[in-house]
Parts: sequence; C-alpha cells; structure tokens
Amino acid sequence: MRKILFITLLILISGKIAAQVPVQNQFSQFGSSASGMDGNLYDRNGNPIDTTAVIDASTIPIGLSSWTIDERFGIITEVPVDTLLYNFQNTNDTGGPTGHYTYLGNLGSPRISHVFFERKDPSQLFFTDPYDFTVRTPQDVVYTNTKSPFSNLTYYKQGGGEYGEERFKAYFAVNANKRLGFGFNIDYTYGRGKYQHQSTALFNGNLFAYYRGDKYNMHFSFINDNLKVAENGGITDDRYITKPEQIGDGQKLDASEIPVNFKSIWNHNTGYHGFLTHRYNLGFYRDNPDKNDTINTEIFVPVTSFIHTLKVDMNRRKYISQDETKNQSYFENNFLSPDNTDITKQLIVKNTLGLSLLEGFNKWAKAGLTAFVSHEYRRFTMTDTIADNPGQRIPTDYVENVVSVGGQLIKEQGKTLHYNVTGEVALLGEDIGQFQIEGTGDLNFRLFNDTVRLEANAYIKNLNPVFYYRHFHSKHYWWDQDLSKIMRTRIEGKLSIDHWKTQLRAGVENITNYTYLDNTSVKYTATTEEKETVTYKNDLAVRQHSGNIQILSASLRQDFKWGILHLDNEITYQKSSNQNVLPLPDLSLYHNLYLRFGLAKKVLKVELGADVRYFTKYYAPDYAPAIGQFYLQNPETRYKVGGYPLVNAYLNLHLKRTRIFLNMYNLIQGDMGGGYFTAPHYPLNPRSLKFGLSWNFFD
Repeated sequence: MRKILFITLLILISGKIAAQVPVQNQFSQFGSSASGMDGNLYDRNGNPIDTTAVIDASTIPIGLSSWTIDERFGIITEVPVDTLLYNFQNTNDTGGPTGHYTYLGNLGSPRISHVFFERKDPSQLFFTDPYDFTVRTPQDVVYTNTKSPFSNLTYYKQGGGEYGEERFKAYFAVNANKRLGFGFNIDYTYGRGKYQHQSTALFNGNLFAYYRGDKYNMHFSFINDNLKVAENGGITDDRYITKPEQIGDGQKLDASEIPVNFKSIWNHNTGYHGFLTHRYNLGFYRDNPDKNDTINTEIFVPVTSFIHTLKVDMNRRKYISQDETKNQSYFENNFLSPDNTDITKQLIVKNTLGLSLLEGFNKWAKAGLTAFVSHEYRRFTMTDTIADNPGQRIPTDYVENVVSVGGQLIKEQGKTLHYNVTGEVALLGEDIGQFQIEGTGDLNFRLFNDTVRLEANAYIKNLNPVFYYRHFHSKHYWWDQDLSKIMRTRIEGKLSIDHWKTQLRAGVENITNYTYLDNTSVKYTATTEEKETVTYKNDLAVRQHSGNIQILSASLRQDFKWGILHLDNEITYQKSSNQNVLPLPDLSLYHNLYLRFGLAKKVLKVELGADVRYFTKYYAPDYAPAIGQFYLQNPETRYKVGGYPLVNAYLNLHLKRTRIFLNMYNLIQGDMGGGYFTAPHYPLNPRSLKFGLSWNFFD
C-alpha cells in the first residue's frame, strides 16, 4: 500500500512539472467526475456521477470539462457536475449508496443487486461480473480536457492492523494542446476482513488518451485488473451472530474468532483490456454562433462519420484450493487431482465498423442514422479430458466467431423530444439468430412553472447464454450443454419533477428460458447408535426455466427540505412471479435524515445525519466460492435473509477543494435480533468507524 501511494505521488508530481501547457477549452464548461465514473452511483436527477471527486461550482477552473464514451460508436456523453455535498460517506460502500446490493460483508467482495432492474446481463467476462464495485469498462473511463494539469487523490480508511480496510484512488489528466489529452486512474482496494480468511486485494488501473479534432476523433484506454480474493465459504453457524448464547460455551465471540468453512481457498482474476474508437468526419465550416468566442471564428459541422471501434479483452481466472481433505468432505465432485491447476482463460477481440449520417443534415435521415457491422472472436481455454484417458487433463481451446449487423436511429437536438433506438442481429457464428432491439426516449414540457420529464425505455432481446453457462470445466463443477436462447421483454417509464424533487419509475419484464445457477447439493445421511446426522456435499449446475417469469418493479424517490433539515427517501417495490427460481425482496428502502449548513461565512459546508437501509426478508442468493458466483440456496436448507435495518451515522465536511467524512457503520449492531446478513452465512461487518478524504488539485 505504501509503495503504491509513493509511486502515484511521484507520477503526479513529475506529470505536473512536465506538462504545464495552457489550453483553450473547446468544449462546454462542465464539471468533472474526475476519479472515475461508477455506473451504480447517481445524483438525485438520475445522472451517473462519482461523488468522490465532486468539485464545488465556485472552484471549477474555466476550461475544465469531462466526458465518457459508449463502447460501440464512441459517442460522447458529458459528465455533469454535482455541486452538492451529498452522500460522500457512501461512495465506498460495497452495498451501494442506497444499499441495493447483496454482498459478502467485506470491502470489495463479490456482489449482486437485489433490485432486479439494476442487474446487468451476464457478460463473456463472466468471472469479473460480481466485482463491478471496482472493475471498470471502457465506457466508465472519464476523459478530461483541462487548461492546467488536474488530479484527484481519494483515501478511505476503516480500523487498522490485522482487520482494517483501506482504499486509495488517484486520477490525473493533462492536455498537450487544446485537442490532445491523456491521463491515468488508479484504484486500489484492500479489505483485510473482519472475519477469518476473507481478505480482498483489488487493483484497477487505466491509462487513457484522446484527440478531438474537427475531422478526426480518437479515444483510447487500457485497463488492468488484478483481483485477489480469499474465500472462507461463510461462517459455519449463523447463530454465532444471531443467537450466540445457543452455541459453544454461550459466550459471544469477536468476529475474527468465529469459525468459517474454508481457510485455504482463493480466487484470482487478472485482466487486460484495450479499447480504441476513432472516426473520420465529413462536413463543412460555418461562422461561430458564440459571439463571446473571439478565437474560433469558424466551427466545423460534421455531417457524415466513418467509425471504427476495436475492443480487446484478456482475462485469466485461477482457482486455488490447497486443503484436499476439506475438498473431499465439502464438495460432491473433485474432478482435478491436487497437482492440477484450475485455470480458465479468455481472449475476446471485437471490431465494429459504422457509417453515421448525423442528425439534421441529410435529406434521407432527418434524425441521426447509423449502420454498423461487427465481428467478435472469442477463445476460451479450459482444462479438458484426454480421449481414452479420463484421468489425464490438458488445456483445450474453444473458439467462437460471431458476425452481427445493426443500426441506430437517434434524435438528440431540440428541447422537447429525444429518442434513441438501436437494433442488432447475429447473422453468422455461434450466436446466429441472436437479436436485440433497445429504445429510450424522453419528453420534456412545462407544467405549473416547472419542467416535467417523461422518460421511457424498452427492449426485446433474444440472447444466446454466455459461454460459461454452456461450458465450464473446473475442479468441482463440470458441464457441457446445449441451451435455448433467452427471450427478455421489458418496458419501463419514469416521471421526474425537479422542483418537487420527485422521481417515479415503474416497469415490467417477461423472461422466457431464464438461465441461472442452481444449487444441486447432494444429501448424505449417517446413522449411529446415538443419532442420525444429515449433511450435504456442495454441487452446482446450470438450469433453464422453460416457462415465463414476470417481474414487476416500481420505485419512488422523494426528497423533502425544511430549512437546513433534509429527508431523502427511496422506496422500491418489486414482485417476481416465481420466487423459487428468481427470488427478490418485495421492498427495498433507503432513508437519509440530515442537517446541511455552512460555517465560517459558508466556506465550510457541513452535513450531519444518519441513513438507514432495509429490505424485506427473502431467499437471498447464496455464494459459491468454487466458481465465484451467486446461485440459489439449497432448497432443503434455505432460509430467508433480510428484515434488518442497517443504520449509519455520518459527518461530511467540504472545504474548498477538500472533502472529508466520518461514518459510524452498523450503528445498532445486535439491537435488532443480530441478523445483519445480506447473503446467507456471510454477516456484514460489525460496528466500526470509517474515514474518507478527497482532495482536488488544479495545478
């Protein structure tokens, strides 16, 4: 940790010395989300932000702007500034800023949202999907244009010594001229774990560069992931948390003393991700309508664009299990001998070519129109059986190719109506017949001197299950099977009234051939003269539910303000038509009561309050360490998790370019029955004090 801090500081210092290049901003003056965008964090208007790098409006230098890009066409989305001192204390919470995630308790541990409409589709990079708390994709990379070198340092700390947790983030951006810029982002998370053999060491770093000229535009990023996670299989008996008087000698144990199932199992993911999107624009020059800009007398107006995007992903997942005695007693199957290494590798290369007719300039397309074709090459390397010698194992490659075509119709100009419809179909290869059509739109109008925004999104998808649902070979689980395509249809609407601070969202989805990981643990009964003992050996399989499953979801966000007193609320209701296959909590609640005021002539901004997260009891998904994924609970031993209010008290301070928080986590530990779990057998961390600091530099 100290080495990373030292190296980062050296890079920042040397970068500032070498790159003092003044730049004239060519973009609109937006604020920066400079330490990296997390798609799971939103401001109160639903805009994605990274609140660890919030810059007060009065401290934003003229000429600083930031944006992200989409992975398919490289379309730019400017990152909005969040000028509020809001929720900084929750930016390092693995459970999410409003507690929507089921996770294993420790900082940076695997997680899955228990709000279904927030879940992402499984990706071909299957093993890193549960680590989206720290893992970044190209569309999460934040690019910055700045007149002077910009950097952000953020540090989180909880406890110390053997059981503490730390997270360090650094962001640096600089321009070579007004069109060319580059920088880097570092995110290192180290959660030692309050419970035995639970540590997480997660590194994510990226380098980025861009060129935004009149006719040529380019964005490049390179991302490295290194995720080391110790797996303890959960505590051996939940009563150590819920009813300590009933187990052992009746004495309540410290978290570090509670027995766990494993002590010699690790998952290690290493990933390298390269991304390049560039385009050449045809168009014309016209007089600059901005009379205040005396430098650029003409601006270039693109009419047609030729687009190329290249995305390369390499990942290696290594499963390490050194306790062979425990393997034999805990798992039903042990396909690999102790000297075999459980490794799977992935290489995915995707090229996309597109032709775009921009909105408003073509008589054939008044809206923007884009056509594209893509080719994806996939190679998966797994352990396989040597023919005629099933006891011998060798690495085997599985190669897939997919050719797809598609189009996009988009309208972004104007203030009233906007829409974006994209469709794609696979014509050749492994996913032939796969298609998806997705559309979003919004309508904005005035009502009672306020702006009302109606938004809608819908899709229909016919998807081939990702590779590891169809094939997987490992030490304890092994399958090869043909699966039907998954049909998903969703429609969702959203109403926003900014003046009332109201957001109402509702939607419904139907899924056919829902594909999931099922718990198929095997029951064993041992009979002695004294008693009969029932045990289960762990096993797992991929299942498809051939019928239909419907999910209904509705969410209300409503904030209130009385002077310096604020009360923010979020209520999510959802219902699954099949709780055995797709279990979901009926209600998820978040409430935040706080005081916001200024001191020292309002130079020092203060938030003082407490928030609570709560979800109703349901059969929450269990976690399988041997594959690093969430799956259903054993139907014969399952039990409901939830019904526990997680209360945190906090103090936020914001002084110019510096933000600080203190947070007392799990304030009422043990006072509500003690069942502080979000996943079966994985308790949350006990009561603890957390600290965070974020500091922006503009020179």
